[in-house]
Amino acid sequence: MQTEDIRVPDLGGSESVEVIEISVKVGDTVAEEDPILVLESDKASVELPSPLAGKIASLSIRVGDRVSEGDVIGQLEIEGEDNSEQDTPASEPEAESESESESESDESAKDASSDPETGSASIDDIRVPDLGGADSVEVIEIAVAEGDQVGEEDPILVVESDKASVELPAPSGGTIKSITVKVGDRISEGDVVGQIEVAGGSPGPKSEAVAQETSLTEKEKHTESAPKARQESTPTPQAEASPASGKRVHAGPAVRRLARELGADLGRVQGSGPQKRILKEDVQAYIKQALATSQEGGATAGAGLPGVKLPDFSQFGEVERQAMSRLMKLTADSMQRSWLNVPHVTQFEQADITEMEAFRKSMKSQGEARGVKLTPMAFLLKVCAKALAAHPGFNVSLDMEKKEVVQKRFIHIGIAVDTPDGLVVPVIRDVDKKGLWELAEEAQDLARKARDKKLGPREMQGACFTITSLGGIGGTAFTPIVNTPEVAILGVSKASMAPVWDGNAFQPRLILPLSLSYDHRAVNGADAARFTNTLKAALEDLRQLLL
Repeated sequence: MQTEDIRVPDLGGSESVEVIEISVKVGDTVAEEDPILVLESDKASVELPSPLAGKIASLSIRVGDRVSEGDVIGQLEIEGEDNSEQDTPASEPEAESESESESESDESAKDASSDPETGSASIDDIRVPDLGGADSVEVIEIAVAEGDQVGEEDPILVVESDKASVELPAPSGGTIKSITVKVGDRISEGDVVGQIEVAGGSPGPKSEAVAQETSLTEKEKHTESAPKARQESTPTPQAEASPASGKRVHAGPAVRRLARELGADLGRVQGSGPQKRILKEDVQAYIKQALATSQEGGATAGAGLPGVKLPDFSQFGEVERQAMSRLMKLTADSMQRSWLNVPHVTQFEQADITEMEAFRKSMKSQGEARGVKLTPMAFLLKVCAKALAAHPGFNVSLDMEKKEVVQKRFIHIGIAVDTPDGLVVPVIRDVDKKGLWELAEEAQDLARKARDKKLGPREMQGACFTITSLGGIGGTAFTPIVNTPEVAILGVSKASMAPVWDGNAFQPRLILPLSLSYDHRAVNGADAARFTNTLKAALEDLRQLLL
């Protein structure tokens, strides 16, 4: 019998790495290249293989430790070649006989399990083991359900401390009788988290040999089916149904943290690491594909991302379910598509519209004579048209498939109209070529048609920019969602009086809050500030519109 040190091999330039998983325990028999530990650097998770075949004599590290190249992390007992046949158990003919069928093996296994010598079953508590100094940890995943069969060291829970995510293993093989914790609970060393039913006594040599044969057969089947599974699986993530409860996910703490931040369900992510371990690159590829699917899928935007599972609200009180209206479904799909595809930024500004409002009110009698009400929207349309002409970078759309910018030589502006059925956005064309009275009349006419459900399809198409106003309702600011493929939208809140210093004294002025949301792929912050400066200058001095 010979003992060999198990050392950390070349780490590819990393000074030290963290132990995030221990794949074996003292007494386990391993083959050459079988995984001993899983280590994680800043770039990837890798398995540390066994240098030789043998039995694990000792392990001197634990999850959370940091190790460097050359460190001794345990010892391995290596047997001589001529001893291998002598060490074969007495049941070798039964275990290794090639003439036995699988059904006979199954029968033997059943006989062994029902052997009275094995004793009666017992119920054992599942307790939290040593937490490596942590006072308490959070349960972030439950890997089994009541009634599940588990082997010794199979994961029961995944818990997370400030430093790492760790699997809590089954203390012995058996059937899960109960789990008394839930995701989000905090547990400490020694806490009982469930119970497991364990068959009493120790199995005889026969059952041990049969179990070994069965294990080897299953391993061979798994090995044979693995290449086929890789061939059949698509290279991109699938927007499939949620995985069954209890599915084991192999991922390190950094990967789990990234998945939580991005909203990715690890149960849906295909791992590309050793033993299908999920790497950071797998999570990033999954999110990238989900976003691409949402962009190409039109109304199914966001289907590639994990859904939100609703609780049973009836347990809290009376509820009623109603089908979404067609308009609500279209709006929801459009908003989700825009939010998932457009990196939003919102620029806030305030404009002093005291003089503009005085002028608007002075035109009331002329408006009555024309049968038109001159609303603030007409001024906003005219001012936005001027800003779009002065800053053509806002009058574009991005063709990400062809990597091109579509510059528009026309100025059509959508106005969001609140109707009993939801939000509708009719479009006023050639705003830059129309006067205030014409714009006021057209806006009034389109709003009426929207509320009467008489808008034609063409009247809601072709906008370069959108204005959404809550000025008649209230609020001081909000962040409107860009109506993609447009690259910007102006939100207008309720104007209010505020004291403004004129150099000598505070004067009451009417201040209008503006919120400009834009697509940061097409527009940068400096351009957005220039755009709102143009809006502000024109609203505060209408003579700017003549220039």
